[in-house]
Amino acid sequence: MTRKILIIGAGQVGASLGTAWLACGHDVRYGVSNPDDPKHAGLPRERLQSARERRDAEVVVLATPYPAARSALEALGDLSGAIVIDCTNPLGMGPEGLHLTVGFDTSGGEEIARFAPGASVFKTLNQTGAENMAHAAAFQPRSMMFVAGDDEARKPIVMELVADLGFESIDAGPLRAARLLEPLAMLWIDLVIKHGHPREMAFARLRRD
Repeated sequence: MTRKILIIGAGQVGASLGTAWLACGHDVRYGVSNPDDPKHAGLPRERLQSARERRDAEVVVLATPYPAARSALEALGDLSGAIVIDCTNPLGMGPEGLHLTVGFDTSGGEEIARFAPGASVFKTLNQTGAENMAHAAAFQPRSMMFVAGDDEARKPIVMELVADLGFESIDAGPLRAARLLEPLAMLWIDLVIKHGHPREMAFARLRRD
């Protein structure tokens, strides 16, 4: 089923997700601060719009840096009834490099839900690099992507969108499970930045016979 998706942010993550969902037949728009900015030249101009307009999007994908998430959501106004997919990770820089700034008695995903009252917030598409989101279908076996959220009635929509990208979409339970998924993202980042693993690496779920 075709979904109307608004991606807030057109950086690597937003552009990768949008390109992949467009290829699946979804109606994708990119919400950016200035649609005429030359830095967006690689994206279809007719799909760029102001980040302050939700229009008729059923699904809002938050693909900004975490510190910009609150203002991005507030700029959209009332999000009651919308599905919000939170792809962010609450990262900061410290003496040992990147680290999580939120956890473990709450999570970035739960904070995002506070910023968007009335919306159905799901944490997913935060556990691997943007390159892997653009080419998830190329992994054998399939790479996995966990989905956490409280709205059980609408979770299948998000699970399907994640699967459309080529991931094995796995239900991780309620939104509070974002407290586990954000450290999983930090593990991927740490392995790539500090331990020399290739960015083309992704996590997978295997079963023994």
